[in-house]
Amino acid sequence: MVEKSIAVTGMTCSACAAHVQRAVSKLPGIASADVNIATEKLNVRYDENALDFASLKNAVEDAGYSLIEPDGFKVAKLNIEGMSCAACSAAVERVVGKLDGVMSAEVNLTTNRGEFTYDPSKVRLSEIKAIIEKAGYTPSDILSGDADDSADTKRKREAKAMRLRLIISAVFSAPILYIAMAHMFHFLMLPIPRFISPDSAPVAFAVFQLVAAIPVLIAGRKFFTKGFHALFRGAPSMDSLVAIGTGSAFFYSVYAVVRIILGDSSFTMSLYFESAAVVITLVMLGKYLESASKGKTSEAIKKLMRLKPATATIEKGEIQFEIPLDELMAGDILVVRPGSLFPVDGIITEGITSADESMLTGESLPVEKHPGDEVTGGTINGEGLIRFQATRVGEDTALSKIIRLVEDAQSKKAPIAKLADVVSGWFVPSVLVIAVIAAISWAISGKDFDFVLTIFVSVLVIACPCALGLATPTAIMVGTGKGAELGILIKGGEALETTHKIDTIVLDKTGTITEGKPKLTDIVTYSAMPEADALLYCASAELGSEHPIARSIVKEANRRGLKLISPDSFKAVPGRGIDAVVEGKKVLAGNVRLMAENNIDISSSEKDAESLSGSGRTLMYLAVDGELKALMAAADTVKSSSRDGIEKLRELGLTVYMITGDNKSTADAIASEVKIENVLADVLPQDKAGQIRQLQEGGHIVAMVGDGINDAPALVQADIGFAIGSGTDVAAESADVVLMRDSLIEVSTAIALSRASIRVIKQNLFWAFIYNTIGIPFAAGVVHLFGGPLLSPVFAGAAMAFSSVSVVLNALRLRHFKMKA
Repeated sequence: MVEKSIAVTGMTCSACAAHVQRAVSKLPGIASADVNIATEKLNVRYDENALDFASLKNAVEDAGYSLIEPDGFKVAKLNIEGMSCAACSAAVERVVGKLDGVMSAEVNLTTNRGEFTYDPSKVRLSEIKAIIEKAGYTPSDILSGDADDSADTKRKREAKAMRLRLIISAVFSAPILYIAMAHMFHFLMLPIPRFISPDSAPVAFAVFQLVAAIPVLIAGRKFFTKGFHALFRGAPSMDSLVAIGTGSAFFYSVYAVVRIILGDSSFTMSLYFESAAVVITLVMLGKYLESASKGKTSEAIKKLMRLKPATATIEKGEIQFEIPLDELMAGDILVVRPGSLFPVDGIITEGITSADESMLTGESLPVEKHPGDEVTGGTINGEGLIRFQATRVGEDTALSKIIRLVEDAQSKKAPIAKLADVVSGWFVPSVLVIAVIAAISWAISGKDFDFVLTIFVSVLVIACPCALGLATPTAIMVGTGKGAELGILIKGGEALETTHKIDTIVLDKTGTITEGKPKLTDIVTYSAMPEADALLYCASAELGSEHPIARSIVKEANRRGLKLISPDSFKAVPGRGIDAVVEGKKVLAGNVRLMAENNIDISSSEKDAESLSGSGRTLMYLAVDGELKALMAAADTVKSSSRDGIEKLRELGLTVYMITGDNKSTADAIASEVKIENVLADVLPQDKAGQIRQLQEGGHIVAMVGDGINDAPALVQADIGFAIGSGTDVAAESADVVLMRDSLIEVSTAIALSRASIRVIKQNLFWAFIYNTIGIPFAAGVVHLFGGPLLSPVFAGAAMAFSSVSVVLNALRLRHFKMKA
């Protein structure tokens, strides 16, 4: 056991600390975990054999916070080129993980990126890069800005080169396949020129195939250079399987050519150039299609990045000029013309327009914007000429944060992928062993060398670790990317996986089901106090309050033109109301609990309270110097989308609860309006998490949807927390899923997307396992034992190419995901 004190960033309240503590405590190997909000430190005691720092860091990041590496630990994120299959990514993780000072190594095959946590006092980043290069791959730093464009250009250049090699390979493979196979299908009457006929010109027949095969091997040389390099260092990859299989076929065929030249024409039937050439061509075709498909999985990120203009128009005095986006500073005044992108986040200072926010929120309708309204970088200005003041620039803009969140989400593995990761590490060595055993077994049984070679090559070529390695990350990339397009930000594979399991969902009332902006509707006075005086005292006392009802009271007082008085003292009483002093008078404004705790007699208001609360009003009592003076009521209207959103949640088979601090009659009125049967009323903010816990203890997998700071503990406690569009930063940090739009319909869309993504992952994993489970024994001749056909290496290569491509194409179906109406 080791004890460490690690700095945590991003926490703003005790709920955040509780969230981090709970997330860490769930990890295996944790003996104790304690988070101190004052010092912002995580004090943890854990078993180093059961838990590494990377897992600890990932748990904290998944909870929405950051962990600063202790003892000067650093995290390096690198691009890694040259990986062709899951065995390659596993090899990089293995060789880097063996370095002294490396705490963890995690490599994502789909994004071709690796994340390494290391102690710089023990190992340098250059050493990590060197060991990766020694393993046969090319590491490079991940850059941003213009580097993203150059990286994209490089990928396009590599794709063009790959296509050229594929064309060369196909052009030379086709005639080899034709002349090698034509004579086997006499019934098709396929013509073969006499000068290369196996009957009349066996030497020319053999030499022609040899000469034509050489350009194919040159075009596919990477299979051999990378494959044998990986094999010799003890970490064979898919390239190794292709290299050994096709190399064996080619060199045996070269031996056959020599025998034919020496006069033994019987060896014309022992040429396997077509197997070597066509297998290389088919594998190259598979790799090309796979690369093109993998490029499409990150299309969502590319679309988001394209929302960043290169320049912005800045105004100083009466002069306007363009500057690069990187040079913008908070406080600059920017000019945006109709149809242009808002370059950064800011507040409108002049002009009226509408903004197209569809790329960020998924909302197709333009949003009206006036002076004082916020605008978001990456959204499109409508018909007005706008001046606005930049408030967030660079990496602090909402768009940059969204891109970073989606990139992080796409790089994190889901728990469902763990089995595939384990299998991938052992897959290629196992296939090599199977191929050798199968070949030896058939040789011992008396089969000739041609038969044994066919078995050996077919087993090596049909095996496909790529399908296993790509099954989960491609679906996560496309799923989270599609979510971003729809305004749904899912924080990683684990959140995506857990979301599909939920059976119960708890909705906070204020701001989630309702608008969260109540309007003062009724004032009933007692003790002969004039209504205007009651409103003046209550609004003056509430000046320091941020409660929605308090704001509605102040707003009404301002509308009536009352001159409010700053309170002499003010104290918020959580879950009850406020205690203030106005012009020397003690003013209490709040719910019935506040009155009871201060021995205020409210019996005279019972009938009024019953009538108002029965109609769904939220009540606020006003007492001045110990005597009830007024009863005020406010109504919070239900969002137009709430009824449809809740109905869709029920259609998904979820049990829906509403949770609120309002009294039961007020809560029931709102619940009946949106047809929610399960109501949790009179729940204090600090007790919301307890209600979630009770549901979990009943065996339910619970999601919580909220928008405010007081929802953060419940969002943390829930198995999945949804922060809804208008939510605070604290709610967003505490949540697993952030919804950009202020609509409950998006909750059902997020759940449906999660279910679709997990369904695709399961299909991919099933296909990858079944393909290899059936394909390898078939290639090894098991079916042939019982009178079935023997698999040709050509068909084995085609099957392998189809396997990896099909997994990626299946994941790409998520790009067309739509919520059923």
